[in-house]
Amino acid sequence: MKQRFLLAAGLLLLKGVAFSQTQVSADEVVAKINRGEAINYQNARISGDLDLTHLAKQTFKLQDNNKMSDTIFINTVSVPVSFSNCTFSGKVIGYFNPDNGKNIETVRPSKIYNTNFDKDVAFSNCTFEKEVNFKYSEFKGKASFSASKFKDMAFFKYTDFATAPDFSQAQFDDLSFKYVKFPGKASFAGARFTGDTDFKYAEFGEGVDFQKAKFDGFANFKYAKLDNPNLKGAMFSHSGDFKYTTVNNKKTSLTTLADNSRVQ
Repeated sequence: MKQRFLLAAGLLLLKGVAFSQTQVSADEVVAKINRGEAINYQNARISGDLDLTHLAKQTFKLQDNNKMSDTIFINTVSVPVSFSNCTFSGKVIGYFNPDNGKNIETVRPSKIYNTNFDKDVAFSNCTFEKEVNFKYSEFKGKASFSASKFKDMAFFKYTDFATAPDFSQAQFDDLSFKYVKFPGKASFAGARFTGDTDFKYAEFGEGVDFQKAKFDGFANFKYAKLDNPNLKGAMFSHSGDFKYTTVNNKKTSLTTLADNSRVQ
């Protein structure tokens, strides 16, 4: 009896280990998107760069109406996307400009690639080991990155969210939400920001939840506009830039925000 029990326990353990180490190539994910199949992965490790900037569904437009204008290639993910408890070993690429870092006068016009999402997108309790870039992306459905860990740079600069995104309990290293106009009441409740945090020029016109969020690095909220923020229990343990930051159309400061987090 004891030997049978140990054997059964061992088999369950091996099964659990194998399940937790499910390997999925990023190319497989892209192939499913191109075939119009819904993306739904749990407890998987996505290997390789998940490059969403060269999809089958791609259109283009000129940035301006002149022959020297940059060409914008817009890739569209037209299926719902759901990743739960997944690890991404490579980059997640929703924006690519091959001329970044070059002399703009010598490379124009450029070809720029970005990615939009027509359906709901969820990356729940996921780990991103390398850079994530959704610069200029449009999330036309719900967008959730709750409890996910960003171990490298996370770019959401100019990102357009149709509904209030959920970043509650997320953990960030360096990040940029520069110029983002958040709809609804975006949630960063319980989030932790350990690196440089850039919300410069961001607008939270319909409220934002930073309850119990922790800012361990430099927090840049210069020119940001916050309406009805929930700052209860939020902690700002480092320096930051709050020049021209407003709360409910009134200028504020790091000291004032820290005081509000204690009294709310």
